[in-house]
This record gives sequence, structure tokens and C-alpha cells, in this order.
Amino acid sequence: MAFTKILKPGRGHPITVTKNPGRVTVSVGGQVIADTRQALTLREASYPAVQYIPREDADLSALRRTEHQTYCPFKGESSYYSVQAGGQILENAVWTYEQPYDAVAGIKDHLAFYPGQVQIAEQPA
Repeated sequence: MAFTKILKPGRGHPITVTKNPGRVTVSVGGQVIADTRQALTLREASYPAVQYIPREDADLSALRRTEHQTYCPFKGESSYYSVQAGGQILENAVWTYEQPYDAVAGIKDHLAFYPGQVQIAEQPA
């Protein structure tokens, strides 16, 4: 993908990345595929908050990289993974920004999961 439009978060489109102080787990069909106390919460404009899980806290053996890619002018190019767990295959259920733009550099080496495809549980600190 070749994109040139790069936008910076600001008053009209705010983005924040903060450490989630609690525990976040991600599961599929009862099988835990991620468990962390190091999640980052990304809040972008009026969109729902997204939990970004460090790669080292995910079961990477359950993920299969796909050819699917998308682009966000605020965050950069994202790559996708399908999840094979809990007796299911969930296409493009995970995304990651491998070279995020500076404004969201903290999400590098983190994975985000679509809540409509997996179960994401947050437990307070």
C-alpha cells in the first residue's frame, strides 16, 4: 500500500494512548489467546476505546497473518491476522500497526482484536 496523506491528532480528531491499569484477557470459544496487565487503551475521537495487547502477552501460534491491510492517516498502515482458536477460524479478527506514526508510537508491537469476533474482558486493577 502506498499512501501519502498523514494527519496529526488534534482538537478536531483527538487520539490518546494510555496504560490500562487493569488486566485484559481475550478469548475465543473459551480458549484464552491473550492475557495481559500491560494493555494500552487507545481513544480516538468518538470511536469506542480499543485495547492494544503486547505481542508477548498473546498466543501467537493461534494467529495467521493475512494479506488484508488498511490505512489510517492518523496511525499508519495496519496488517491483519486471523485467529484459529476454540474450534473456530475468525478471519481478519486482529490488526496491528507495525510502523505506527509518531503520535501513536506506543502501539508498536501491540495487537488489537475486534470485539465482535472475540471476547475481551477487562478486570480493574
